[in-house]
Amino acid sequence: MIARLLKYWMPRTFYGRSTLILLVPVTVIMAVVTVVFVQRLYEGVTEQMTVAVAHEIELILGRIDIDAPDTDRAFDAAFEVAKPLGIGISPGAVRPVTRRDWFDLSGRTVIATLDREIEQLLGVDLVGIHGFARLSVGTGAGPVELIVSRRRLNARNPHQFLVLIGFTALLMSVIALLYMRNQIRPIRRLARAAEAFGKGRVVPYEPGGATEVRLAGKAFLDMRGRIERQIEQRTLMLSGVSHDLRTPLTRMKLGLSLMDDSSETKAMRRDVHDMEGMLETFLSFAKGDALEAPEQTDPLEFVRKLTNRVARGEQVVLGTLEGEGRAMLRRAALQRALENLIVNAVRYGGQARVSARVANDRIRFVVEDTGPGIPEDLRDYVLKPFIRLDSARNQDGGSGVGLGLSIAADVARQHGGTLLLGESGDLGGLKAEISIPR
Repeated sequence: MIARLLKYWMPRTFYGRSTLILLVPVTVIMAVVTVVFVQRLYEGVTEQMTVAVAHEIELILGRIDIDAPDTDRAFDAAFEVAKPLGIGISPGAVRPVTRRDWFDLSGRTVIATLDREIEQLLGVDLVGIHGFARLSVGTGAGPVELIVSRRRLNARNPHQFLVLIGFTALLMSVIALLYMRNQIRPIRRLARAAEAFGKGRVVPYEPGGATEVRLAGKAFLDMRGRIERQIEQRTLMLSGVSHDLRTPLTRMKLGLSLMDDSSETKAMRRDVHDMEGMLETFLSFAKGDALEAPEQTDPLEFVRKLTNRVARGEQVVLGTLEGEGRAMLRRAALQRALENLIVNAVRYGGQARVSARVANDRIRFVVEDTGPGIPEDLRDYVLKPFIRLDSARNQDGGSGVGLGLSIAADVARQHGGTLLLGESGDLGGLKAEISIPR
């Protein structure tokens, strides 16, 4: 339970957690220093100073009690003792009162110590005269009022120490946070470069920061370079394969065009046509438009134009378009992915509906049909290349090689997103959703 709460309240970012790791010990140390200073040093010094003043007051009161029968003589003797000590004394009836300001932390210690050390104490007023304490004391010659400077009862300006410690801790924390921010900046640059590459974009990146971050950055650049080289080599190889395969197919088409129209010839022409379609589909899947650069695109306008174009020859309707904004998209790849989903929807369902929604964090392209759909336990399986569910999807409307969903899933991954398969709520068929982060 505690671990779950800590995980929920912990900052999500590395910088936030580092800040917390830095500030929590500093705050705890400041709290401990403050408590120790107030309880042991500040209160202890205040008690010692008050006890010393209490002994001086006892001396003055002792002179009054010795000459108590002669009031004038008693007070003259008390004045002689009190004047060098800086304590004011005045005879007369004084109303006893004990009070202090609520924020006067040392006043509590002063009052408690005087009450403990002076038996004849009637009251201590720490508010009546600013900077002084008025003590009401009973003597053999009657009540007297003693006025003592607060500077003699407790240490003045104790907050200076706390302010100095607090300011130093704050200054060091700010310097440490700035330094930590500089150390985290290379990690953020690496994260942005890796995120962009995962979405199919290549942004400039140069390793920096601490040794470990530089090593991670260099490893990322090596990995990115190897992947780019593999993609380029695969594209070049497939271009050669495409050329080599297209040449005999072209010769076969030319030879068939010179032959008489017979049932066998027509069948061979259909086979050649199917082979060309299969070849195009395979090359499209293998190539994956890896060399296409993303560009700023309005997703809703893109879907609207694509749907209107496809609807000229297929049973396709435009669904709901929500939101607004632009995003970096690979237009050709995304067009191929949506066309494959639409073709599958029309082939196996008879009718397709295309919708799009642009949110703050994601873009969703949805293609739904009225067909039989795909069982939930087979939806991950059909995303693999060359997989066809003959028992689940009707093939009377056309043929395929099982790459339509694979191409769509690959395009979604190129954009850092996913292809999700589900069930259409109102049409009842398959719901294919390409979800791409913005």
